[in-house]
Amino acid sequence: MRLEPIANPTFARRTLPPALALATTFLVAALLAMIAGGNPAAVFGEIMKGAFGSKFAVLETLNRATPLIFTGLAVAVAFRAKLWNIGAEAQLYAGAVVTAVLGTGALGWPSPVLLPVIAVAAMLAGAFVLFVPALLKTRFGVDEVVTTLLFNFIFLLFVSYLLEGPLKDPMGMGWPKSARLIPEARLPRLVEGLRIHWGFALALIAAAAIWVIDAKTTLGFEMRAVGQNAEAARFAGIRVTRVILKTALLSGGLAALAGFSEVAGLKGSLTLDLSPGYGYTGIVVAMLALLHPLGVVLAALFVAAIFVGADSMSRAIGVPTYLADIMLATALLLMVLAILLTKFRVRRD
Repeated sequence: MRLEPIANPTFARRTLPPALALATTFLVAALLAMIAGGNPAAVFGEIMKGAFGSKFAVLETLNRATPLIFTGLAVAVAFRAKLWNIGAEAQLYAGAVVTAVLGTGALGWPSPVLLPVIAVAAMLAGAFVLFVPALLKTRFGVDEVVTTLLFNFIFLLFVSYLLEGPLKDPMGMGWPKSARLIPEARLPRLVEGLRIHWGFALALIAAAAIWVIDAKTTLGFEMRAVGQNAEAARFAGIRVTRVILKTALLSGGLAALAGFSEVAGLKGSLTLDLSPGYGYTGIVVAMLALLHPLGVVLAALFVAAIFVGADSMSRAIGVPTYLADIMLATALLLMVLAILLTKFRVRRD
């Protein structure tokens, strides 16, 4: 058996395998729910109710989706150019560290000036964290999967050191967290009295901006060209190394915005458990969206709804919340297979 490339896949070929992947994911989840002693219809109903059954639930789902949109965009941008960024978690924490440092009163500027400055500084920090592995890849051929993955662990240890040392809140009663951000460094609430903040609006703006870059600019064309065939792109005159480095800067900056939005918009201070794996989940989001920037928003909402709804479902029915993790892992594996089948057909020799 061999895989034969499909030159011009039809609309059905592009859409049917991903649709089957999602359907199979829900089928697997239904079987596991039955094994756990739950009724699949009741389980999925409680997940939907927990994610969208009230105003509070909807806003919590949007809140959870905010960092996932940023990390999903970061992964989608990098993967489009065949830069395998597995380190969005480290880039997220880089943005969070910068936000905690600049947002605790070090600058003393008014909010309209301070917030953009912190956001840009956070993006630069995240961009640098990915720029180093990209530079190692382009100059020395070092596998970026390894370097970006290792950066996650290195940066988490660095954050742990900061929270036990230079950034530890002296008024935190011994807890490893930074001092709280001053009011001028906090993102305003979108809905007064609820936790949803302007980070979600910023995430939507970022998704629209990435779509414009991808579809309407020279950089977007170059990233797609390098991703499809780097040697052909180089032969056509595209400076592949420069494109990969630009992609790294953009991807790392987007992931860092997730850390900025979580600290400035939601938490108010830096903690080691700031992210429950948003960087890794961003890979799932990007793959579910087929690397499309606008699709990332929908995929992030879907994933956030699964997580938020699973918490509520577990309390109501007693089926473990691990069902959500299994659903996402299954969706990722099947979606990778679906993407392969949209581009290749299986032939028997």
